Amino acid sequence: MTDTARARKLADRIQVVVAQTLERRIKDPRLGFVTITDTRVTGDLREATVFYTVYGDDTEREATAAALESAKGVLRSEVGKQTGVRFTPSLTFVADALPDNARNIDDLLHKVRESDAAVRTAAAGAQYAGEADPYKVPASERDADEDE
Repeated sequence: MTDTARARKLADRIQVVVAQTLERRIKDPRLGFVTITDTRVTGDLREATVFYTVYGDDTEREATAAALESAKGVLRSEVGKQTGVRFTPSLTFVADALPDNARNIDDLLHKVRESDAAVRTAAAGAQYAGEADPYKVPASERDADEDE
């Protein structure tokens, strides 16, 4: 049985250790402006997936990915020193898709706003297609309304 609370605590600690180590110890010029967004550890605490984002264009993202791969050993040894677990988990770095998803959602919301504005302008001068009162009225009520 796996202890998910322990895995969650270890993942949080790995996230902090990796972020601090990248900021203080890794001096690779290929390393761009990196943010560690999330870390997940498997139930057996053997593998950790570190999600990151990079500010910049595609070439900076590729260079940062290469820098993270080359610094993986230093980062893993630092995680082992600071966490104190029996087996230090192997690290896998994955570029987080969150910024791309957020950008797509913003684009879709912008299109919807434009569509709503177009519908609003078209509806401004619109009139009803049928009668003013589209509901059926029983004949006795209709006759009473006409007599008045």
